[in-house]
Amino acid sequence: MGASDSKLVFKKGIFRLSEERNIAPDDKYWNSFWELPESAEDIFSLFAPADVRRTRDGALENLGTLLLAVTSRLFVLRHHPSFPDPELAPEREALNCISVLTRVLPYIYEKESLQPWEETFFWSKRRKLTRNASIASEVLFDDNDGTEGQLRDPAGEWEDAKPLAEELIDTLIDLLFFSDLTVPAQPHSRPKVSYAIWQSGVGCNTSIPTTKEHESNRCEILRLLLTLAGQSLYMTPNMLPQKGTRALTYVCTCPDKQVVLSVLCSLLNTTLKYNPASWRVPYNTLVFKDPKQILVTYTLQFLLATLLYPIPEQPGVTTPKNFYRHFLGRLHRPQDFQFIVDGMTRILNQPLHANSSYIPSTHSSNKFAPEIIMLFWEVTQCNKRFRSFIVDTERAHDFVILILFYALEYKNDASKQGVVRMCAFLLQTLGVEKNFGLNLNKSFDAQDTLPHAIRIAGFKGTYADFLVQSIYSLITTSQGKLSAIYPALLAVINNIAPYFDGLSAPTCAKTMQLFNSMSSPSFLLANETNHHLLQSLLESMNSIVEHQYKRNPRFIFAILKNRKRFEALRSFTLETGQEEIERRNRRQKESGASNDPLEPSSTRSSVDSLRSPTASLSRESTLDHVPEEDGTFAIGEDDDSDDEERPTPAPSSPSENPSRASSVGDDDVPRQVRGMSEKARGKMPAGANSFSRQNSISSLGSGPASSQSQPGVFAPSAQWIDSWLPELPLHTILTLIQQLTALIPRQAAASDTVMPATLHKIQEVKLVGVDPSPIRVHSFEWSQLALGWYESLLWGFIFTSEMHVAKGTVGIWNTTSIKLFRVQETAPQGPSLTSPRGAVDAVGSNIVSRIGSINLRGATPQALAPSPAPAGRGHTLPRNA
Repeated sequence: MGASDSKLVFKKGIFRLSEERNIAPDDKYWNSFWELPESAEDIFSLFAPADVRRTRDGALENLGTLLLAVTSRLFVLRHHPSFPDPELAPEREALNCISVLTRVLPYIYEKESLQPWEETFFWSKRRKLTRNASIASEVLFDDNDGTEGQLRDPAGEWEDAKPLAEELIDTLIDLLFFSDLTVPAQPHSRPKVSYAIWQSGVGCNTSIPTTKEHESNRCEILRLLLTLAGQSLYMTPNMLPQKGTRALTYVCTCPDKQVVLSVLCSLLNTTLKYNPASWRVPYNTLVFKDPKQILVTYTLQFLLATLLYPIPEQPGVTTPKNFYRHFLGRLHRPQDFQFIVDGMTRILNQPLHANSSYIPSTHSSNKFAPEIIMLFWEVTQCNKRFRSFIVDTERAHDFVILILFYALEYKNDASKQGVVRMCAFLLQTLGVEKNFGLNLNKSFDAQDTLPHAIRIAGFKGTYADFLVQSIYSLITTSQGKLSAIYPALLAVINNIAPYFDGLSAPTCAKTMQLFNSMSSPSFLLANETNHHLLQSLLESMNSIVEHQYKRNPRFIFAILKNRKRFEALRSFTLETGQEEIERRNRRQKESGASNDPLEPSSTRSSVDSLRSPTASLSRESTLDHVPEEDGTFAIGEDDDSDDEERPTPAPSSPSENPSRASSVGDDDVPRQVRGMSEKARGKMPAGANSFSRQNSISSLGSGPASSQSQPGVFAPSAQWIDSWLPELPLHTILTLIQQLTALIPRQAAASDTVMPATLHKIQEVKLVGVDPSPIRVHSFEWSQLALGWYESLLWGFIFTSEMHVAKGTVGIWNTTSIKLFRVQETAPQGPSLTSPRGAVDAVGSNIVSRIGSINLRGATPQALAPSPAPAGRGHTLPRNA
């Protein structure tokens, strides 16, 4: 505001809101809310959370009248023939009305007991004054629930009207395309609302002129739309997909094609035309606010909020389409796909090119990377033509490298585990395309251009080699944090295994090391689901043998070198498994190995360690110590070295990471659709082949119940082993071993270095009794609770991003009682060169820790340890989700 006394007047008016009951709707007092403030910051700083809550809890009728007053004023301004005019219909008044609504609504949504009131107030049918009467009074609404006092009826002319929230959303959408407010001024002969797409790109070849003021106004309107959609934050993850938010349902089911396409293309084009490298200095983190970046933040977030939103199903009623997803799935022009791909790679590539900075630690991390990865996954899921485009043009190779970069970059960051999991599921989504697997056999020669963090020492091979070795690295170097997505990572390998051509020796060695680890007794007996991981890995091996035997002689040689492990697995029993665990424990104890939980040195058995949370990273449960050597990989000695101690991956048990909190149940896990050949997949209904998220409730609870009687305690039995051991797909590999052992000299099979003659001999062998089985794809399936995790991940991004944009002063959801995820309080850092205001740099891991492990056989997945997610109050989070 212009002077401190004006601010004092406004603040006194706010006090009056809670202290004086039943203020008349026609009192001039209400005008102060849109006439006095000069900016959104004024409203957020002077209208404190305590003021909103005090009014809400003690004078609800005044809060209702305030909402009616500001929405009425906003509607009047929108329909005023001169709007925006500084004298007759000021733009600032409309923006103040929008900011007041943005400030107040979260505090209504957070109070569960107000849900019936909010439903009636915003979503019940109303009556409003006719146009002539409204001009006379500038008050449009009657008393819709008896709590806001009586409105005068100067002309006695009323008509039926849409619910208040629907008219508000319609008005906001119109204002996004309003002449001289958010788009250039239109000639007087043309309508004020033009629905002109903001930027060139999809659906538009020319950008419209814009100004900083127009972009700032778009930001304020999008913030309010996000606030309305942000009612999602005040539901639990299991309730959100079932109940949904009425505001998003109304937006996404809009039947007006022109409106949907204009909003969709404007959001998409504005986001993807943003060039984060446009700054000419390498330390752009010193810039406090970039208006263009703020606009892109809101356009990307509102775009994702609409695209991700699953329309709640109603019994006996046909679920309407989400038209934003529908029209995104209808894109088909190659130039549109090229624009989308170029825009996403430009943003995702930024950190890969940031290493050229000469000023250490001054380049900013890519603020949009998680959301852009999410956008890429969305387009990939809902547009089959886009999937074919990126695969056929081999642009998928670029995205594979980028996705692996972010997965490896974030793997040890507790706050970004959700992003890593999303990367795994995205790779799995791409893997169902046959051509994707075939094209991965192209040589990958550009590793030297990658950041050092994700380079593989001495790497020479194909994209398939790089992908498999990177997956190995994710599993073995993540300290057990990614046990929830071991199945998804193995499903990626499973999908592409039938197409491998000439796997390199290091790739074969690392695949064998995974097998040796996952077939070890300590891993198999750790919990009741780990054998599913072993089964998935064996199926991948079978695919290579059955479909690409002659093209992968090094892999066949690796199997022969480890034949004793395969043969021992067939005769595995509970007794022999426990004996091996005890032998290994005795050796570790006698050798005086370190008891550091990150080292392979625990002297307790896996079963014992499961009963003690302090052993969450014991020797039997990590792969962190698996050696990685330049060019080659040590896979042990010859046949007689099978008793040598071997590392095992972290068992995917809920007790392994007791400190991780999750409010999502066991069925929140996106599952792999098993046993589906390409032929059968081709016969699926059209909707089932497009990664539909509708009608997903049928996937809940589809597997057998867990046999654990106590959470975190599992006692293996001989009967349990007999239930799965005969089902392990060992026939193909044992048959191969039996036939090749007679033809390959023992000395050649035991050699560390395979001779060309041995490889040639392997290729000449024609296996008998090993017939190619139908190629099976491991598709991605959604459940209701998986959607809850996915939406909570998105809203975690939005929540922390708002804190970054607002710098902690005008965050929309600051201090509100969020239920969708737990908000973790962090202490502010001191001022620094790049964070002069003491920005916070770490976010709670439970925002993104929303998934359990994935069941590959349709059984109940083993989830992370569930715990309630209490409301966060008074916390601030950064943008590190």
